[in-house]
Amino acid sequence: MAHDGHHHHDDDHAGSELSPIALRVKALESLLIEKGYVDPKALDVLIETYETRIGPRNGARVVARAWMDPAFADWLTRDATAAIASMGYQGRQGEHMVALFNTPGIHNMVVCTLCSCYPWPVLGLPPVWYKSMPYRSRAVIEPREVLKDFGLDMPEDREVRVWDSTAEIRYLVIPERPAGTEDLTEEQLADLVTRDSMIGTGLAKPHP
Repeated sequence: MAHDGHHHHDDDHAGSELSPIALRVKALESLLIEKGYVDPKALDVLIETYETRIGPRNGARVVARAWMDPAFADWLTRDATAAIASMGYQGRQGEHMVALFNTPGIHNMVVCTLCSCYPWPVLGLPPVWYKSMPYRSRAVIEPREVLKDFGLDMPEDREVRVWDSTAEIRYLVIPERPAGTEDLTEEQLADLVTRDSMIGTGLAKPHP
């Protein structure tokens, strides 16, 4: 559990083509390949595994299942760790999971003020801004302002709840299901779930 207080990339999530984490991974990649430490193919598999397979795609499937299956949603509410493990997603950094369900009246948002605890098995690599001091300090004090920075303007009557991750507990936000998605399959629903919507700094994408 590294204390990465030295990352001040609070503005990096806006705009740039490659995300900051992708840029850092790329730089590291070229360095390691250049020095002959790493077989590029092996590295690709590793990064792909974390960014897509063990990445947010897993969390997206959990959310889609919860949207489709009330019994699963209920299990998530009672014992998220077991419900998530039943889908095959478990391991370090995901030992004790709690699912937070967004509703029309409540928006949940996750931060780790101590360092950057993050539910790896369901969300993959933490975004750089998640580890940044501005996010970690401001999310607790002025969550609505932080959400505005992410392009989310919360209605006054919607309560914003901020949950502080610890080494013991990791949170997964279950965003609200977008309107008009009744006829979508679970796989199609999973495509609407963004990583940020599972941290609470975004919403699920609208019906395409």
